[in-house]
Amino acid sequence: MNDMAYCGLDCGRCEHRASTGCPGCRASGGKMFWGECVIAQCCIRKGIDHCGQCGQLPCEHVIAFAYDSAHGDQGRRIETLRAACKPGE
Repeated sequence: MNDMAYCGLDCGRCEHRASTGCPGCRASGGKMFWGECVIAQCCIRKGIDHCGQCGQLPCEHVIAFAYDSAHGDQGRRIETLRAACKPGE
């Protein structure tokens, strides 16, 4: 969970993290190297650890990011978020 972003992305596997010096959305408070992340800001505002804890999962922002043609993962991060909320996992 330490490397999971608010949106369910595995920051440990992010190809941009090392090249940009990105500390991740948690450490940066959602202020990313590319701008402010609406997903991170939403989780911070709601006081939740990740989008899987939100009753609106998957919202339009998570869906757009998960299926983005350049940076999406065809919805795998949504399944990661759902699994993060199952008891015993």
